[in-house]
Amino acid sequence: MKHAPTVLSVSHRTTYVYSTYVETAQHLATIRPIACAWQRLVSHSARIEPEPSYLHSRVDAFGNDVLYFALDAPHERLQLVSETTVSLTPRWTDLDPDATPPWDDVAQALQFRVGGQFRPEVEFCFASPNIVPRPSLRAYALPSFPSGRPIAAGAIDLMHRIHDDFAYKPSATMFDTPAERAFELKSGVCQDFAQVMIGCLRSLGLPARYVSGYLRNDPPPGQPRLIGADASHAWVSVHCPGSGWIDLDPTNDVLADVDHVTLALGRDYSDVSLLRGMILGGGAHQVEVGVTVIAL
Repeated sequence: MKHAPTVLSVSHRTTYVYSTYVETAQHLATIRPIACAWQRLVSHSARIEPEPSYLHSRVDAFGNDVLYFALDAPHERLQLVSETTVSLTPRWTDLDPDATPPWDDVAQALQFRVGGQFRPEVEFCFASPNIVPRPSLRAYALPSFPSGRPIAAGAIDLMHRIHDDFAYKPSATMFDTPAERAFELKSGVCQDFAQVMIGCLRSLGLPARYVSGYLRNDPPPGQPRLIGADASHAWVSVHCPGSGWIDLDPTNDVLADVDHVTLALGRDYSDVSLLRGMILGGGAHQVEVGVTVIAL
């Protein structure tokens, strides 16, 4: 049975106000959603104020669209606005978690062997700047992964447990809080929930990647509003042989589907932060972020 696509409109505005003039600045912005099997990019536009002196787009090592821009004139304010429309197709109508391969067979197949075949998903098995697999993360994950359990069923159970055991507290962590610290606090935001879950999966030798994106603001009648819908969002993608990458949202305890707009993929937040760069001057700053995602 073919399901009709869901068309979502995304409006994202980020504004920085500086206490003193920024003399020069160079920035990288990840604001253009990627095109993939379940997501078609219908339209996209971006506006930067003040107007950059240099503007260039490229595709990074993970396949993300990255915008580089430079500002050579002094400025006290920077605003980045993106307007996007995407068409999303349901992904999980045929997924049977109990029919996926045993997790321990998957982990064993990814171990290094001389002369063995290279698998691209193996790069998401290792430590990254914000996520270091630790014995504590492995111990937490193991109850969801008894020997022989199907990998998707184990990952979904782990998602349920993180959602139940962790508190959503925006003030508990910072943008650069490592997964290990968020695990100790048992609290944080979507970024922390995702990075903790990724650390748990990697500690078992399973490939897991970080997904940044957006959540729909206006849920269909009778459905609850998702947590984190007023800003950018993050979730987890675990690789399952035969099924590909399966996206799980531990903040909301759901599989990421037609309410989730995929923006970028990476090892952790440091690979896909929406706006990063270097500035000369500026002093202190205030930042305001506004995100609206509605169905058309």
